[in-house]
Amino acid sequence: MSGSKSKYKVLLAQPRGFCAGVERAIEIVEQALEIYGAPVYVRHEIVHNKRVVDTLRQKGAIFVEEVDEIPDDSVTIFSAHGISEAVENEARLRNLPIIDATCPLVSKVHKEGQNHSANARDVVLIGHAGHPEVEGTMGRIPGAVHLVTNLADVETLKVADENEVAYVTQTTLSVDDTRDIIEALKQKFPKIIGPDVRDICFATQNRQQAVRHVTDDIELLLVVGAQNSSNSNRLREIGTEHNIPSYLIADAAGFDTDWLEGVTTIGITAGASAPEELVEELLERLKECGEIDLELVAGVEENIQFKLPPELTDASNTSDGSTIKA
Repeated sequence: MSGSKSKYKVLLAQPRGFCAGVERAIEIVEQALEIYGAPVYVRHEIVHNKRVVDTLRQKGAIFVEEVDEIPDDSVTIFSAHGISEAVENEARLRNLPIIDATCPLVSKVHKEGQNHSANARDVVLIGHAGHPEVEGTMGRIPGAVHLVTNLADVETLKVADENEVAYVTQTTLSVDDTRDIIEALKQKFPKIIGPDVRDICFATQNRQQAVRHVTDDIELLLVVGAQNSSNSNRLREIGTEHNIPSYLIADAAGFDTDWLEGVTTIGITAGASAPEELVEELLERLKECGEIDLELVAGVEENIQFKLPPELTDASNTSDGSTIKA
């Protein structure tokens, strides 16, 4: 066996990794710890990524599944995915000091659904059953809300008035993910109304387009992200749809060198909750397998930033954080 190293061309998709909503959510927890001190309590994972959660836990964040696990008077943070009105009411009844890290794009979907409901329309939510964002959205819209996941769900859908129907979508689904379902809804309910395509999460769309951009030039796709991350799973599916062996891995430890058999070009991307350090660790792991020719693929530049909630911006101007309100 020769001692020559294998060579791999690695195409790094852009954009990848953290979106503006995730960056905001993480910053909220970090700022809350700085202003109010540890511990602060976070309902659910702040975002779907073990590394992020573990890092924040080490800094003093305590993650719980339900509000009743939070001690009285403890600073309480809601995750980026959003929460139902019932969960928020439970926290407010206990006078817990609340900081809401719900992504502003998710909050926008909540408001759209609420407006449709106020106008006596049945609301169709296109999304994945059991996803925290979907559960939160359904719990924010009064009246009839119908969850639709696929075309079969559209076929069996029944509403009170076929002329009074609207739809909203889970933000981690792109225009491409929802196109066929929206078309089927329009066929079934010609008067249905919904958001402008510009309202769909730009980060989801951009990351998917970035993966599609490299599919013609790679033989293997590696997606860094959590198994329970909807947008990360979708990135892997796009590779599979293009007949490329595609794998979703939490970190470099999940990489299997057998995947490199017969491969010379590799595409790498990361879900919207995955920190860049995980991508860098994967690249280091690949360098152990051979020489790497790394190319950053040109893509959409994201420069959107979301404002922090007033509980943090106001409190940062005081010495004791006394402005937080329940």
